[in-house]
Amino acid sequence: MAHDDSSGSELAAPSSGAAAGTAVERAGTAESNGGLAVITTDTFLDPGMPPHRPRVTDLDPKKARTAQRAVYTLFYLSVAGSIFALAAYMAFPIEDGDPGALRLNTVFLGLGITLALMGIGLGAVHWAKTLMADHEGIDVRHPVRGTPETRTRAVEIFDDANKESGFGRRTLIRNSLIGALVAFPLPAVILFRGLGPQFDNPASLLETTMWKAGARLTLDPSGLPIKASDVTLGSAFHIIPEGLNEMPDRLEQKAKAAVLLMRVNPADLNVSPGRETWNYDGIVAYSKICTHVGCPVALFEQQTHHLLCPCHQSTFDVNNECKVIFGPAKRALPQLPITVDGEGYLIAQSDFLEPVGPSFWERS
Repeated sequence: MAHDDSSGSELAAPSSGAAAGTAVERAGTAESNGGLAVITTDTFLDPGMPPHRPRVTDLDPKKARTAQRAVYTLFYLSVAGSIFALAAYMAFPIEDGDPGALRLNTVFLGLGITLALMGIGLGAVHWAKTLMADHEGIDVRHPVRGTPETRTRAVEIFDDANKESGFGRRTLIRNSLIGALVAFPLPAVILFRGLGPQFDNPASLLETTMWKAGARLTLDPSGLPIKASDVTLGSAFHIIPEGLNEMPDRLEQKAKAAVLLMRVNPADLNVSPGRETWNYDGIVAYSKICTHVGCPVALFEQQTHHLLCPCHQSTFDVNNECKVIFGPAKRALPQLPITVDGEGYLIAQSDFLEPVGPSFWERS
């Protein structure tokens, strides 16, 4: 690119005896120098704030009282909505196998929560638009801590804001708002309580499953029994108890009784005392429910003999009784003691000897 030694000279300050050129002259100079000059625009005056326009509530005390009644009425409606949501949750309980009960519970609970939240929102907006002071102001912010005088002035500003909003003076509005804010979280409390366990000891629900002595191991989902000879070295099968598909609550039962069946070299197994008979010729069965948060452990690595939970990557070592070797899980997968019957089919020796599933509940 060609370079002009005189470029930018028009930006230099004029000598003491020279007068600055007009904007037009500077523009002409810029054009003759390839348009590299920076031309400053003319400044404009601060227009200031528009004139204040008083509202009807500022001019008419009767209108102000009407607006005040509307505000606290909306807050009281919010309280009523919260109470209605609590009553709806108890009046329309969710029953198993009854979609109508679920619909009624959802509709009325949603209406109550909507009224509770809408009452607070509309009341706060109406309060701000009709009763709070609406004068505009400018607050110059500083990046460093203010002086003591500035901090004292900040306290005065908060005090002025309290007076202008009427929060301390308009007791009906203030008390109704406080009541609405106190009542509004109550539906959330019962909703979250409904998500929690309904028994004093949730672990007791996980201490027993459908597995029992003599129950055959069957393939998931077909329910066909499996023989020991069908399980080849390095293979893995998803297993459910015999008869599970005929249960009316089969999903709940499957969530506790699902098992992974694998076969490894018996010489690679490190068996604890008392568990010598829990496997059959290298065939082992472990709970499929991760002990972290209950996700299905469904990935088996043939080379490393590791089971992997896809949710949070907890990894269990099959050769070492599925102890945790990586991830957030803190407890090994429960092992199902197995053997074979007279026909060569794999059967359970008993139920799991410890609770299955997540370990975040207290266990005895």
